[in-house]
Amino acid sequence: MRGLHKNVWWLTLAGALGLCTAPLVVFIGGLVGSELASDKSLATLPVAAIVVGTASAVIPVARLMQRFGRRMIFSLNIVFMMLSSLGASFAIEQGSFWGFCFAVMLLGSGLAAIQQYRFAAMESVRTEQHASAASFVLLGGLVAAFLGPELGQQGRFLTDAEYSGAFLLLTVVLALSLPVLFVFKPNISVHNLVASHDPARSLFEIARQPVFWVAILSAAIAYSVMSYVMTATPVTMHKLFGHPVADTKWVIQVHICAMYLPSFFSGLLIQRFGQLKMMWAGLFCYAAAMVIAYLGTGLVNFYGGLILLGIGWNLLFVSGTSLLPQSYRPGESFKVQGVNDFSVFGLQAAAALSSGAIVYNFGWDVLLFSALPVLCIQLALLVFWKGRSSAPQANINKEES
Repeated sequence: MRGLHKNVWWLTLAGALGLCTAPLVVFIGGLVGSELASDKSLATLPVAAIVVGTASAVIPVARLMQRFGRRMIFSLNIVFMMLSSLGASFAIEQGSFWGFCFAVMLLGSGLAAIQQYRFAAMESVRTEQHASAASFVLLGGLVAAFLGPELGQQGRFLTDAEYSGAFLLLTVVLALSLPVLFVFKPNISVHNLVASHDPARSLFEIARQPVFWVAILSAAIAYSVMSYVMTATPVTMHKLFGHPVADTKWVIQVHICAMYLPSFFSGLLIQRFGQLKMMWAGLFCYAAAMVIAYLGTGLVNFYGGLILLGIGWNLLFVSGTSLLPQSYRPGESFKVQGVNDFSVFGLQAAAALSSGAIVYNFGWDVLLFSALPVLCIQLALLVFWKGRSSAPQANINKEES
């Protein structure tokens, strides 16, 4: 991690504070939903709503950053998220399920801007440091892994309405990231990307490159499968199998920690072995996670399955993210990044939306089995890409060329 631009460090710290929004909602969203929703199959809808919000906002956010710059949008976004967090608290106080879902969806749209931190970090370093910068920013999720669920636990009875206080605490944490973002100074050349002498290609022309699809689908499949299983876990553990809320919180915290802890070395591994081999490793972790989770519903099964799910996510997501810049020219970055995140979080939204209905109506085992076809798509993608790895545009896994 030595030699990284100071922007990478600032964005990591800001991400640590902003990203705690997601684990907080994952931890308590389904629990709040099960209390407020008249139809219990809609219990995980608040968790899905945060992903829907992210998916719907990624392209507008990318365009706003292209127009006004990253620093201004990053700062205004935090203020927007603070207001949305207060709205979520108020909705719980009023017992409004749909109001809560709407406020959480707004929080999700704010996360679309926070997801751009990794691209801002990559723009601040040399090409060979892209994987390290992207993985290092994700380390902020380690703090979020503990801070987010802890806000839910500490804010559970802070006010009269259960869990309303958690979003008051979230508002304070989000406010702490504002001074950090004021220090962040984007790479000046980024603002001149649209002035590049190379004409920007159409999205159709960019999408003709295999590397474009490998990068996007690897990240999108990683996020969708992870979200599909993770979203159903708190409800499955606490509501269906009777595990205590405290144990449920620790499983989610350890899972999110497993998502981000590999960032200490995943960037270096990608530089050493290439994206393709790390994608294979990530897919293996996903398959092992499904087997462990299927073998039982004890605490050890949930821990083992969710830990491997987190590690697999990191390897697939960081590999796809670091590969994406090979598909676009400087003047095309915002366009391709927007399409990438829309694909990633659009699929994640579909997975999260269906997760609650599947687990309530068909059970945990069916949910796990239903994730296998998506993993098979990833398997087919990697087999195809291995055959193309010697092509000139496939600047990955050069050892196998």
